[in-house]
Amino acid sequence: MNTEARRRPVVNLALQGGGAHGAFTWGVLDRLLEDGRLEFEAISGTSAGAMNAVAMAHGLLAGGRDGARAALEKFWTAIAGSMPLSVAGGADGRTFAFGPAFQAMLGWANQFSPGQLNPFDLNPLRDVVTAQIDFERLRAGPLRLFIATTNANSGKLRLFRQSELSAEVILASACLPTIHRAIQIDGESYWDGGYAANPAVFPLFYECRSPDILLVLLAPLKHAATPHSAQDIRERMLEFAFTATFLREMRMFAHMRDYVKHSFLPLGRIERRVARTHFHVIDSQDQLGELHAESKLAANLMFFLALRELGRARADAWLAAHFEKVGRASSIEIGELFY
Repeated sequence: MNTEARRRPVVNLALQGGGAHGAFTWGVLDRLLEDGRLEFEAISGTSAGAMNAVAMAHGLLAGGRDGARAALEKFWTAIAGSMPLSVAGGADGRTFAFGPAFQAMLGWANQFSPGQLNPFDLNPLRDVVTAQIDFERLRAGPLRLFIATTNANSGKLRLFRQSELSAEVILASACLPTIHRAIQIDGESYWDGGYAANPAVFPLFYECRSPDILLVLLAPLKHAATPHSAQDIRERMLEFAFTATFLREMRMFAHMRDYVKHSFLPLGRIERRVARTHFHVIDSQDQLGELHAESKLAANLMFFLALRELGRARADAWLAAHFEKVGRASSIEIGELFY
């Protein structure tokens, strides 16, 4: 590693899931890679966050930062082209329209099991992942990866580390149980990791060296309005189910930092680690929260590109405002955000 690379600050990334809204994270990563001033030690990802994680890691191995940017673009372009039933008409997430077949499938998902709806277990994501990601090479690469899944029979988090990664792990992390069959790995059944961790932050704290953790969030931390219709209430409840564990984990970190700050006793190893951990957040400032919930299923390239540009803009603003704090201090106060 040359002198310039050694001087770059190192961050760990925590990438939330959120279906098609993960294209926002694509934009964030694209801008960070383009900027080139940060190094990356590890990525913890769930669902769409897991997809972004492995695409970026694969690209870094194949061609450095430019390779990672190209891999992310290739991945999201392929996702848009692999979903023939999802025909989104607008790029803003508000005017999209699904085709009749896709609308019918969404309705049937409330009445039939995935095995009945999809007896041949067709999954376009499997084709994209297996075609584009070299998992054997990824398992031996330098970037540490943590991919969250949920055990379908216990509800417990199963965190797959880099040496365990496969296409099935990524499919498990993104497995919506009303649409896809549970993914079988080592005799166990797994669903979307968002139910257990969206994303898991603790491995970046306990298993990594860098003190800086950058959270890329898709779900708003607070909504502007209370839902009233039955459909809006169901959608808000589902969103809370996917963020509850993350919010609880971040609240734990906030309590730990508060405890260390006011402790008069000598600090132990964990307390010292807490004291020197820096948190950062890039989010959409609720622009994603204003989109219709079904836009998370809108596999449309124009929509993806619009979200990518939003992500790039938010990452650019964060770099301008907070880059100098990386390695030195947090750019957010987690107690204010997560208490």
